[in-house]
Amino acid sequence: QVRLADSGGGLVQAGGSLRLSCVASGFISGITVMDWYRQTPGKQREFVASITRDSNTNYADSVKGRFTIFRGNAGNTAFLQMNSLKPEDTGVYYCHAGRIGAPKEYGYWGQGTQVTVSS
Repeated sequence: QVRLADSGGGLVQAGGSLRLSCVASGFISGITVMDWYRQTPGKQREFVASITRDSNTNYADSVKGRFTIFRGNAGNTAFLQMNSLKPEDTGVYYCHAGRIGAPKEYGYWGQGTQVTVSS
């Protein structure tokens, strides 16, 4: 079993920054990718960014150049640095961890952290 604790959300004005954190614990040896998704009311959960065990990264087009995902030194932590935030970035952000190529439903989810960007 893997447990994910995500945190770091809050209220920020447009143009501001936030850093989200995700700490994985438990049986994490099988985790090969950690990523972030976000969800707003009435919409499906959407992909934001991912980072593999080898630190290969991928981003949604809507956040490229503004968000950066990186891993902590211990390897069980993933961060999402969010700069130049826009009101449309508002939502609940969820950390996810799993195996590369596996359906996300087979992975693990954090409890979510609220990000609100005011205009």
